[in-house]
Formats: sequence, C-alpha cells, structure tokens
Amino acid sequence: MAHTFDDDTLTGVLGHMNDDHSDDNLLIARAFAPEVDVVASEMVTFDGAAGQWHVTLADGGEDVIRVPWPGGQISERRDVRREIVALYDEACARLGITPRPHG
Repeated sequence: MAHTFDDDTLTGVLGHMNDDHSDDNLLIARAFAPEVDVVASEMVTFDGAAGQWHVTLADGGEDVIRVPWPGGQISERRDVRREIVALYDEACARLGITPRPHG
C-alpha cells in the first residue's frame, strides 16, 4: 500500500505546483496522458506511489491521470520534489523539449 502524506504536505506541494508550476503540470500531462490534446492540467493529489493530475482536453473533455514516480515508492516530503522534477525531465525528453536547469 502506498504511503499517505499528511494534509499539510498535500496542501503545500499542491499549492506550489498549481500556483508556481502550472506550465510544468501541463507539460507532464501532455507527456503522460493517453489523450493527445491536453490543454490544461492541475495536480490534484499524490501519494507514495504516484502523482495525479486533472486534465482538460481540447474538445472540452476531462480526465484524471495517475503517473507513477520514476524512482519508485516514496514516504518523505523531501522526496516528492525529487520525483516531480524527474517527471518533468522525463516529460521534456518525451516531448523533445530542453528542460530548464533545476536550482
């Protein structure tokens, strides 16, 4: 069973991703969603196994995608950032985009 993060961790990470990294959310969704016409994406939750994004499609349809962490199961808040960065890097590779440096 995947680790469950506390409400403070969920609120902090989701707020940061949706307020400061909306472009990254869209990039991740476009790279990992089975649909090809993703026009919007918001990270809605995560656990120790994966992140989950609500996506909006060009035709107005909606879906939720769950993307496993590249490094496997996690249980610490500090590991969430590492895994989201890894998803971002993989998304860039899949889409042929040069990733920005991570600081």
